[in-house]
Amino acid sequence: MKVRILLFTFSILCSLFGKAQSLEKKIYTTKKTDKELVIDGRLDEPAWEAVPWGGDFFQKDPEEGVAPAFQTKFKILYDTKYLYIAIRAFDDSPEEIEARLTRRDGFAGDRVNVIIDSYHDKRTAFVFTVTAAGVKGEEFVTQNGQNWDESWNPVWYTDAVIDDKGWTGEMKIPFSQLRFGKAKEQIWGLNFNRTIFRKNERSLWQRIPNDISGFISEAGELHGLIDLKSQKQLEIQPFTVMSYETFEKEPGNPFRDGDNFRVNGGVDAKIGVTNDLTLDVTINPDFGQVEADPGNIVLDGFDDVFFREQRPFFVENKNIFDFRVGGQDNVFYSRRIGRSPQTSANSNDGEFVDAPINSSIIAAAKFSGKTRDGWSIGVLETVTDNEYSEIDNNGDRREVLVEPLTNYFVTRVQKDFNDRKSFIGGIFTATNRDLQSINTLHKSAYSGGLDFRHEWNDRDYFIQGNFSMSHVSGSKEAIQRTQESIRHLFQRVDASHLNVDPNRTSLTGTGGRVFGGKRGGGNWRFFLGANWKSPEFELNDVGFLRQTDQIWQFGNIEYLWQNPTKIYRRASARVVLRSMYDFAGNFNRIEYETGGNINWDNNWGTEGRIGYRPRSIQNSFLRGGPRWRNSEEVYYNFAVGSDSSKRFNFSVGYGNSYGTDDSFNVKNYNLNLNYQPLDALSVTLSTSFRENINKTQYVSEELNGSTPRYVLGEIDNKNLSFTFRANYSINPNLSIQYYGQPFIARGRYSNFNYVLNSLSEDIGGRVVFLDENQVNFDANDEVFRIDENLDGITDYEFSNPDFSFAQFRSNLVMRWEYTPGSEFFFVWSQGTTGSQDPDRSLLGGLNNQILEQELENIFLIKFTYRFLK
Repeated sequence: MKVRILLFTFSILCSLFGKAQSLEKKIYTTKKTDKELVIDGRLDEPAWEAVPWGGDFFQKDPEEGVAPAFQTKFKILYDTKYLYIAIRAFDDSPEEIEARLTRRDGFAGDRVNVIIDSYHDKRTAFVFTVTAAGVKGEEFVTQNGQNWDESWNPVWYTDAVIDDKGWTGEMKIPFSQLRFGKAKEQIWGLNFNRTIFRKNERSLWQRIPNDISGFISEAGELHGLIDLKSQKQLEIQPFTVMSYETFEKEPGNPFRDGDNFRVNGGVDAKIGVTNDLTLDVTINPDFGQVEADPGNIVLDGFDDVFFREQRPFFVENKNIFDFRVGGQDNVFYSRRIGRSPQTSANSNDGEFVDAPINSSIIAAAKFSGKTRDGWSIGVLETVTDNEYSEIDNNGDRREVLVEPLTNYFVTRVQKDFNDRKSFIGGIFTATNRDLQSINTLHKSAYSGGLDFRHEWNDRDYFIQGNFSMSHVSGSKEAIQRTQESIRHLFQRVDASHLNVDPNRTSLTGTGGRVFGGKRGGGNWRFFLGANWKSPEFELNDVGFLRQTDQIWQFGNIEYLWQNPTKIYRRASARVVLRSMYDFAGNFNRIEYETGGNINWDNNWGTEGRIGYRPRSIQNSFLRGGPRWRNSEEVYYNFAVGSDSSKRFNFSVGYGNSYGTDDSFNVKNYNLNLNYQPLDALSVTLSTSFRENINKTQYVSEELNGSTPRYVLGEIDNKNLSFTFRANYSINPNLSIQYYGQPFIARGRYSNFNYVLNSLSEDIGGRVVFLDENQVNFDANDEVFRIDENLDGITDYEFSNPDFSFAQFRSNLVMRWEYTPGSEFFFVWSQGTTGSQDPDRSLLGGLNNQILEQELENIFLIKFTYRFLK
């Protein structure tokens, strides 16, 4: 019945809103040249005279469809190996052109993006960017312009020059770096996007009105590419890494003697199997130049935190493997590969342990690409090595396996049809482990799924969805551990549809989502949808899954003000509804939200939202106990940002979430400062402070005789972090970058209480507060002892939950691309992690644990050379 209502509502909404009109496609016709052009940014070579100028750009922002402040022209030539592009960007005030030096992909200052849909699938594109300072950048675009991936790093050439008419740029793009099929004459999608930084203005060669839903699909066309020969890519990049580590010497510990030196090496290769499909191979990869993950601490029992992928091998073409089942939950999450060991070694008193930080990747291969007839293909095969903790007992050494040899396999396919407006696809993953002595991990894990998307009415309307299934198997201990994990909680005392079976050796579950709506045409947008994850669904061997036993329904309707006025450039307002059930039919959540954003005429921005949760019940809050009802909640946040094109700009944000009965109050403060004192230097400081006061924070489960006691307490939790970044570019190919983040979290507990009726609407009915006579703290053992009936006998006890955690991570990276595709890195990393006395102030703990500590240092030199064919 609910599904029928959802589909009926969706069809009514589709019929209420009009559709946009597509514009006539522009066409530029190129010609072949028999001379290889010199790329110096100056358009003075006679070969350029063979083709006409293309131009007549239209504004995209701030006022769509009108003439830009300054026009832009371009020319395109090609030979047997390269595509050549000339750009003339006119400007009446050359001295005001923002020629900011940044690292590659910095995307700051005046620039032109060349957008090439060589597949001509109207959904994906290769983007090549040159700035007025000659800095290069590139992105791979998918989902018809909704996803821009700057991790793609092809080998190509560019330069730019400022003159009295504005600035000029040249590009030389090897055909081996593009993907296209076989045809007598190639027809590619083409567009140019120019940004005039000081005016916050964007203009396009092929006009795309704001009410058009697509971007790549609406591009113009490049004609005249005759008899192009397939340029199969072959790149081999060996690398050598030398690292030296220093740390505080620990007396008696042979593994902490003060320093460590290592030499390592490996090979990366990129092989063009066809002109459409590429094989990437890495042997013994090194990711020492990758930025450290930010600090965090969790209080909800979910110890699995989602971090974005930053390793180049896994980042490139990651969109092909994407298969989301809701939120961040994904059938494939590449951070599982090379993860920290999932078990630890048991040691005795007086023994020292040297534990590995992460699993070593022996080798990985990735076969990916998209064919001209619409097949997107991705295959990933990876093997990680056995990892051992080494234990020393007065010179006697033994090794304990903590992570077994593991094979990860992922394959993904999609097929476009219906003039590229629809696709169907599938995914399959397999994880297999050589467990040996470990019986707590899955022996094998498999998952698979099917997905689809269909667009109609000039792509203004869409519907898409997926269905996935998982199967994990292993020992009885491993499967029971999965059943009882916080993601599943089969042991929940009030879950009639769940029970722990200690004899099971496998689990099979399903998940998926379906949603659709209107994303273009006119000023209205909307979508409706649902997703689900069954109780036995499990993806975390090579995917990411936070929680199961959920069925979500959601809807969003939005209105856009797309034409600028004297007050604003654009604005939007939206209304959101969400609800959630579990598989027993329990109605666990309803949530209403409204929000919007405004980009003002001075290019400042304002955004905010406010929401209300009258019903919020959690299945996981009591870690296997009964369902828990949170108090009615109101939440809101807002942020203001200044003009990002200015040398100095900032943003400030505030958020608050509180219970209407004063049972909790969570405040978030954020401040971001950006300053570019020189064209070559930019600095950023981001500060985040979070204050969480909650009278019913989970502490532990104890027994009072034979009666379970779910112990809660009032927590005063404060988190503080500072993130500092600095980028100095000596030239477009040589840069120095710094990242540093101190993070500290402190939690103090008081006013302990226990659960009486977990589903009571009133906090007084949900818990019983213990008075000071019932609570005794043993400072020597750091234990709270509870005497509920005041008979002088301890009924139960629990450890002091107070905590103070501090972490510091920093990276200083010098990167020199001494020849296209070949790089030299010098990296200096510093860090420390530890705990402190929670009685200290927040800043006092920060000073004691970070500023006064001897930091661990890692010095790394990495040298790569790319052989091209």
